[in-house]
Amino acid sequence: MTKIGTVLSKVGKKALLCGSGELGKEVTIELQRYGIEVIALDKYPNAPAMQVAHKSYVLSMLDGEKLQAIIEKEKPDYIIPEIEAIATPTLEKMEKEGFRVIPTAHATFLTMNREGIRRLAAEELGIPTSPYQFASTKEEFIQAVHDIGMPCVVKPIMSSSGHGQSVVRNENDIERAWQNAQEGGRAGAGRVIVEGFIDFDYEITLLTVRHIGGTTFLKPIGHHQVDGDYRESWQPQAMSPEALKKAEEIAAKITGALGGYGIFGVELFIKGNNVLFSEVSPRPHDTGMVTMISQDMSEFALHARAILGLPIPAVRFYRPSASKAIVVEGDTDKVEFDNLENVLSEPDVQIRIFGKAEVNGHRRLGVLLASADTVEEALDKVNRAYAKLKVNVLPR
Repeated sequence: MTKIGTVLSKVGKKALLCGSGELGKEVTIELQRYGIEVIALDKYPNAPAMQVAHKSYVLSMLDGEKLQAIIEKEKPDYIIPEIEAIATPTLEKMEKEGFRVIPTAHATFLTMNREGIRRLAAEELGIPTSPYQFASTKEEFIQAVHDIGMPCVVKPIMSSSGHGQSVVRNENDIERAWQNAQEGGRAGAGRVIVEGFIDFDYEITLLTVRHIGGTTFLKPIGHHQVDGDYRESWQPQAMSPEALKKAEEIAAKITGALGGYGIFGVELFIKGNNVLFSEVSPRPHDTGMVTMISQDMSEFALHARAILGLPIPAVRFYRPSASKAIVVEGDTDKVEFDNLENVLSEPDVQIRIFGKAEVNGHRRLGVLLASADTVEEALDKVNRAYAKLKVNVLPR
């Protein structure tokens, strides 16, 4: 039986959030709806989740000693990774000592870098993927590009939001792609994956929830990316019954191998009725922010419910919906969102402003959400709202 005591008391439950971005902020809010104390960690102060958590610490989560010291001090009931760059050996050690890592420490280890999860999917589970090679040196990288063939996609084995990702279309792109991958990895320079370029019809995120009552698949989410970074998503993505069945089978297989409870963002390429596995995140997915308007329980609410060992008997889908990331460019610590009264003038339009403090280059600072009778209408509506939004980038 699941019991939750009074928050901040000896019988209360405590969650340690490793990573405090916009996705972690929503998870924090959902956990607090159940009376869970949340402690937020990140490498910089006042990160979005820290602004709503009960307590926070600033540290690099690749610093295993500091992470372990905080875990031993706070003694959380749940350790919830929200980013890839975490000292996974520390999580595995803590799990062996009796702490609960979501979904499991092993799943966090495998999905922390693209090598672990790709080898699990393709080599152990036999799930169809694009052709790929890994490279540790520039020489190995150049050879991998020629072995895989051009065009190909290059990514650091550990990154997110498209950081360090490039498409190599010809010889002139090779040097730039290598440098981009070395500069864009979450843990700095290192190993990369070279993937064959897939001529797909569309790509989806299939949010998959493992919970006490079994496995639940949400309606597939389509999305657009720019340099690997999500810019728009919509739900549902139209698919043939055969392709959807294959997608759910792959999602069940990979999440079953990872184990534990929580939501998983399974990324898939679709070509006709063929489905190829791309990646999986054992946590809420940025493209899944659309679920904040499309259904009765968002991906964040589902994650919290699954983590706490509570059943999910059904998920009610309201209507077709879309999201659009608000990406701001510049070098500033002061941004104003302007003309909001016109942005929100249409029915069924919402905005979330994440509360991130700084922009250095480009950064996702918010998201617009819209719902309508069709996906096309929802996309049109969210783009109209985006066109009305004024973002004032002020000098430091």
